[in-house]
Amino acid sequence: MPQHFAPRWGQESARVDPPAVGGEWEVLGGVLEWQRATFESKCAGVEPGRLSERGVAPSGMSLHGLVRHLAGVERWWFRIQFAGEDVPLLYYSDEDPDQDFDALDGDPAEAFAVWRAECERSREIVAAAESLDVTGIRKRTGEPIALRRIMVDMIAEYARHNGHADLLRERIDGATGW
Repeated sequence: MPQHFAPRWGQESARVDPPAVGGEWEVLGGVLEWQRATFESKCAGVEPGRLSERGVAPSGMSLHGLVRHLAGVERWWFRIQFAGEDVPLLYYSDEDPDQDFDALDGDPAEAFAVWRAECERSREIVAAAESLDVTGIRKRTGEPIALRRIMVDMIAEYARHNGHADLLRERIDGATGW
């Protein structure tokens, strides 16, 4: 397993490039950590009050909403689907499925703390798995899903939302890159 990145919101982050060669554990874990660090770096230095700005109309997305969404996705895939933990969903209900983006009450720093805690729990679950072939059970279909697939899907999830974060951050203060 690769060394894990754990920056703090509001600080510049130092991303570690994922390995260019190595086994699946190292490459998938390294790329997922790089994607997580990329997201955090896109939010670093933004004034807390601006994290909730919905800067790309007509979308309701904000950096605050994205961090809430990503915390929920970490919990859903690693804790609920893969590890079978009986924990409540974050920022979601059947009656209000978009509350991660729509209900931006609360402190953004708290949302980042929840996201970091979910990432840490995801890391623990992955580290405890015997192989990438180990499966969890998809709640909606009852079908098995391999940890390998979850890791790939999480990389795609972060990559997609890092693109959104690029646009939001540029709109907030003109910052680009990372």
